[in-house]
Amino acid sequence: MVSLAGSQILSPTHGPCTTTSASSTRRPGHSMRTIRSALLHPDSPPGPASRPRATAHTSDADSDMENLTDSVIDFRLSELAATAGPTHPAAVAKSSSANAAATDMLDLSRDFSDYSSFNSDISGELQRLAAAASASATPARSDPTVDLNDLESMDLSEAASPLSHIEPFIHACVRALSPDSPPDARRGAAARIRLLAKHRSDIRALVGSSGAIPALVPLLRSTDPTTQENAVTALLNLSLEDRNRTAITAAGAIKPLVYALRTGTAPAKQNAACALLSLSGTEDNRATIGACGAVAPLVALLSAGSTRGKKDALTTLYRLCSARRNKERAVSAGAVVPLVHLIGERGTGTSEKAMVVLASLASIPEGRDAVVEAGGIPALVETIEDGPAREKEFAVVALLQLCSESSSNRALLVREGAIPPLVALSQSGSARAKHKAETLLGYLREQRQGGGCRAGLGAATSMAR
Repeated sequence: MVSLAGSQILSPTHGPCTTTSASSTRRPGHSMRTIRSALLHPDSPPGPASRPRATAHTSDADSDMENLTDSVIDFRLSELAATAGPTHPAAVAKSSSANAAATDMLDLSRDFSDYSSFNSDISGELQRLAAAASASATPARSDPTVDLNDLESMDLSEAASPLSHIEPFIHACVRALSPDSPPDARRGAAARIRLLAKHRSDIRALVGSSGAIPALVPLLRSTDPTTQENAVTALLNLSLEDRNRTAITAAGAIKPLVYALRTGTAPAKQNAACALLSLSGTEDNRATIGACGAVAPLVALLSAGSTRGKKDALTTLYRLCSARRNKERAVSAGAVVPLVHLIGERGTGTSEKAMVVLASLASIPEGRDAVVEAGGIPALVETIEDGPAREKEFAVVALLQLCSESSSNRALLVREGAIPPLVALSQSGSARAKHKAETLLGYLREQRQGGGCRAGLGAATSMAR
């Protein structure tokens, strides 16, 4: 889809997302029921967490790879590359048991991992390709029989351009990517590989086996924005081919892709996020991507990116947060506040994804606390009250994750007036939504009965004294 060494995340053009605690002013997307409840319970949690900074890695220094030297991370990447072969035992995905809520979230959000949903280079930045190529000097031609400029007007369909006709152009591009080539030649070659890899699986496979991948990786750190963007998007397009993902990982591309995610143009950041998503199919890769510092810039993209960038960041965060350590990184980086804010952005396609990621983060104690502090429970109740049917389903599953192991969150849910909309959902929602609403109502009934018992016990104890 479209779109570390010592660099910082560029300051966004907009301020950080904020979520105020309960107040008498009606907030967009919040009913008067929520406001009345807030007025009755003024002891609201504190305001939103501070905006994350890419340079801050201060906790768990003894166990966190972010605090290790580049040489140690490089060793880890080399070790990962050595085991990346499809027949190596370490390449076999590790299985783990999932609780019922996690299984439900995976069912509800299967589109998050559907690679068919992100057709390569969806950012549309290829519209600038011809202009960028013509503005640069004519690339050095390693093969006098091939003119790379012909690719700009060539019909790359399988019928018009058989693989045997494309192959000389691919090899010419790879030769032009040599470190000895002029910068403009390397920039043009990366742009043409980006174009070639967009269209056909057989071309992607041929480019991947031609040596282009290791030649593209150094360009991810290029100081020329266009060169970096072309290299990022070329690798994204190549990663849509299964065998190329192994080669991209083995070439050491993960850490440079994170660098591009932090320093690139807006399309480069979006495409870097998608390339990391494409590489995150194995547990080892998810751990390595998180350890290389990808979570904080993804949160920054979530906060300040375009709608397309926010969707890409949400999808990649969801995949990475299947690892507990990455959940912790996301909470520490301040992901919860913008996620809660995105719940109210209906009609953009981000609300559902935000609730899925919130539910994932709520599976750890610090995540649940952060969601409550950011006002997540009122926002989710509001969605069950008046959101679209599909969003109601996501919201009730997220609330289940928040309340299944927390009596204090159940009490807060009751105070927020969640029972009437949950009863309505249990009677008129989808089969899954009905089941989840009934389960959550059962928790709330237990909460009210338990509260009554505890109150009676407390009164008896007071009288005995």
